[in-house]
Amino acid sequence: MTIFGPALDVRPLFPRERQALLDLLGGLAPEDWSRPTVCPGWDVHDVVAHVLNDYMRRLSGSRDGYFRAVFADDETLPAYLARVNGEFVEALRQISPRVMGDLLNMLGRQLDDLWAGRDLDGPADLNVSWAATDVGSPAWLDIGREYTEFWVHQQQVRDAVSAPGADDPELMGPVLDLFARALAYTLRAEERPEGTAVELEVTGPAGGRWYAVRRDGRWEMGPAGAEPAARVSMDQDTFWRLATRGITPEQARERAGMSGDAALASAVTTLLAIVA
Repeated sequence: MTIFGPALDVRPLFPRERQALLDLLGGLAPEDWSRPTVCPGWDVHDVVAHVLNDYMRRLSGSRDGYFRAVFADDETLPAYLARVNGEFVEALRQISPRVMGDLLNMLGRQLDDLWAGRDLDGPADLNVSWAATDVGSPAWLDIGREYTEFWVHQQQVRDAVSAPGADDPELMGPVLDLFARALAYTLRAEERPEGTAVELEVTGPAGGRWYAVRRDGRWEMGPAGAEPAARVSMDQDTFWRLATRGITPEQARERAGMSGDAALASAVTTLLAIVA
């Protein structure tokens, strides 16, 4: 157990999630590729190109040790990512859906091989900033973050083309579990006595309950040793959209059940599990 909670191994799920994406893309009509998505300025083709960029960037960095990030003057990490993601997407607008699908299939299997060789309890290649900024992330959390990234972008495509989601509990459950690991970091500005606990409940077939507990002057993920000072409950669709800012914290509060310490409960609804 760490401040992030128990380890979660999502590696067996990557091939299933990817095949669901490829099956979805293979059934799209030509006009579907131009449908707008929740990502500002990006259509379906652009979101798929972004997923391909994620594959290529992780293989280049984590497997090949090839890092060529060049930040502009005074450019923050979110600004840098927005810029380079946009540049890649724009460049791939000349690439056909079939070519992108072939590349996703080939490079995805290479990513599977990369993750299979990782020690889950070893250090992450890339720290997960939305879970902690002062403690290094374990590899399982880094790999899990990549799984959530791929799953979310698939859902964005499904939303855009009105296709049923890849939301069976085996695929979606780990996404919610990983997003919940942002709970302790979300509460970081809230000072409370030692042992204070907060409960997050996500309802639905893929949901669950998670707790953040105040220990040694910080919030950590773990079992509650006392009655929670605040409880927040929301359905699984609301939670993943909140965590990725598909909806706002205000919209999440309208859909959530909240009780106990009002400031703690309100803070929970600001949970963010992406770099933004």
